[in-house]
Amino acid sequence: MMKRWEGGDPGVANQKSPTCLLLTPDLRFHSFGFAARDFYHDLDPEEARHWLYFDKFKMKIHSTSDLTMETELEAVNGRRVRAIEVFAHALRFFREHALKEVKDQSSSVLEGEEIRWVITVPAVWRQPAKQFMREAAYLAGLVSRDCPEQLLIALEPEAASIYCRKLRLHQVIDLSLQPITNGLDLDGSRPFDSSFRQAREQLRRSRHSRTFLVESGTGELWSELQTGDRYVVADCGGGTVDLTVHQIEQPQGTLKELYKASGGPYGAVGVDLAFEAMLCQIFGEDFIQSFKAKRPAAWVDLTIAFEARKRTASPGRANALNISLPFSFIDFYKRHRGQSVEAALRRSNMNIVKWSSQGMLRLTQEAMNELFQPTIINIVKHIEELMVKPEVRGVRFLFLVGGFAESPMLQRAVQKALGRTCRIIIPHDVGLTILKGAVLFGLDPTVVRVRRCPLTYGVGVLNRFVEGRHPRDKLLIKDGREWCTDILDRFVSVDQSVALGEVVRRSYTPARLGQRKIIINIYCSATDDVTYISDPGVRKCGTITLDLPEPLPLPGAVGGAGAGGAGPERREIRATMQFGDTEIKVTAVDVMSNRSVRASIDFLSN
Repeated sequence: MMKRWEGGDPGVANQKSPTCLLLTPDLRFHSFGFAARDFYHDLDPEEARHWLYFDKFKMKIHSTSDLTMETELEAVNGRRVRAIEVFAHALRFFREHALKEVKDQSSSVLEGEEIRWVITVPAVWRQPAKQFMREAAYLAGLVSRDCPEQLLIALEPEAASIYCRKLRLHQVIDLSLQPITNGLDLDGSRPFDSSFRQAREQLRRSRHSRTFLVESGTGELWSELQTGDRYVVADCGGGTVDLTVHQIEQPQGTLKELYKASGGPYGAVGVDLAFEAMLCQIFGEDFIQSFKAKRPAAWVDLTIAFEARKRTASPGRANALNISLPFSFIDFYKRHRGQSVEAALRRSNMNIVKWSSQGMLRLTQEAMNELFQPTIINIVKHIEELMVKPEVRGVRFLFLVGGFAESPMLQRAVQKALGRTCRIIIPHDVGLTILKGAVLFGLDPTVVRVRRCPLTYGVGVLNRFVEGRHPRDKLLIKDGREWCTDILDRFVSVDQSVALGEVVRRSYTPARLGQRKIIINIYCSATDDVTYISDPGVRKCGTITLDLPEPLPLPGAVGGAGAGGAGPERREIRATMQFGDTEIKVTAVDVMSNRSVRASIDFLSN
C-alpha cells in the first residue's frame, strides 16, 4: 500500500505520519497526523485552548515507570486523558484507514478474522508497555480478546533486521565506500553511484568465496553474509534508539539473537528538547512555559518550523538555518517582558543564534551542533559499548535504520566513530525499513528462532531452611517444619538464550478447599545475581492468574510451589510459560482432569 500522506511540509516525503492526535473539547476523536496538526494550526488561538492536541505521545509509555490502564497523558492545553484512550483513538484511525485503502484498491471487504495485525514497539519497552499496546488494540477494535493470536507485537529492530537481510545491492548505501563527508542524500541525486558500481564489480569478482551472493530475476542480492555471520541493527527513531544483534542461520535463513536488546531515549526528540532548552536559556523558562500554556497552537507552529529545518541540518553547512517565530510569540514576549525578541537575544550573549529583521531566528552551524551533539554522542557511545561485548565483538556489519538515520549529522558521526570497525549500511528507504520488516514478520512470526531475555523473571517460594546457608530473618516455622521464605524461583535469567516454543513449567496447588483463583506474583531483576525477592533491584512486576472453574472435589493440603509434602488427592495446576516470543505467554492445565485452565498474565495492574 505505502501511500503518501496528504499534508505536511513542502519538499518533505510524507510516507510517515507524525504522531499527532486531536480531540474535540468534549473528548471526541477529530483527526490524526498531518490533518490533526494542520487543523489545530488553523484554529483561532482562543478556541484552540479548548481542544486537546497530543504530540509525540508514544515516548510517554517508555518513560512511565508505573504504567497502568489509568495512566494519563497531558494535552498541549494541560487537560489530561487516559493514555489507553489516546492510543486506542490512534489505532482505530489506522484500522479504518487501512481497511478503506484495501477496499479502494482491491474492491474486496476483509472480515475481522481474515486480518492479522502487527504493531511495532521499541525493543527496550518492557512487558507493561507491550501489554498496554495490546489492550489499546482491543479497545480500538483491531482484534477481539477471544482471538489474541490475530495481533502480533513486533520489536522494531527485529523487524528492521528481518527486512535488511533481504536487501539487494541497489537498495543500500555502504558508508564504508564513501569519504567522511556531510552525510548522504537518500532521496535526491546520488553522486556516489560510481562507488556502487565499483562495489558491485568487487563483489562479483569475489562471488566464489561468498555464500549468499547470488543473482536472480529480481536483482543481485547485496548481502555478503556467510553462514554464522553476525550483524548489529541500530534503529534510530524519533523517541528511542534500539540495538539488536543477530546471527543468520542457514540453510533455514532464520535469525538468532546474540545479545539482549538494548538502547534508550536517544531519539530525534532529544534534539527538539535541546531546542526548547535553548529557547528557555534565551527567553526564560517561565516565559516559554507561559507561552506553551496560553498559546498552545502557536507553540506547535514553532516546533513544526524547527522540525522542518532540523531535517536539513548537515555537518558542513556554511549558512545559518532560519526558523520563523510566530507573530504571537514576538507579540507575547513584548507584552510579557516589555522588550523585543531582538533585545532578549542580545542580552542572552548567545552568539551562535542571531536575529533576522524578517522575524526569524538564525541558527548557525555551531548552534545546530550544540542541539544535535548530546543525542548523537549518546547513540554513538551506546553502539561502541555494545561492540565490545564478547557476544558482539567482531561483527562485520552495522545497519543504520529509522527516521533519525536519515540525518546527515548522525550518519557522519556514526561513520567517523565506527567506520573502521565494521561496514555501515543504510537502506535507501531507511524510514520505512521497520514497517516493511513488520510485514515480513507478520507473514512468518517464527523467523527469529532464538531471543535473549531482557530481565530475570521468577516467583517467590518456600524452600527447606538450611542453617548457615539461609539468613535467620527468612526462617518460617510451619507445621513443625522450618522453611526459608522469599526465595526467588527463577524462570529465566537475564540475557539467557530462549528458543521460540521453549517453555518453563511449574505446578501450583490451591491453598484451601473451594478456592476459585490462584494468583501468583511475578518478580523481575535486571541482574542474575539475586537469591531472594527482597534483594536490591528485585521488584514485583506482574501477576499470573489461574481461574479454577469449579471447587475442589476433594480436600487438599495447604501448600504451593516449593512447599513440599503432597498427597495424591491434592489438586495440581500445571502452568506453562513461554519467554521466547516478543510477549510472555502463559497457559495452564488441571493435571487430574487434564482440562485447560484459564490462565492470564498481567503486567499493568501492579
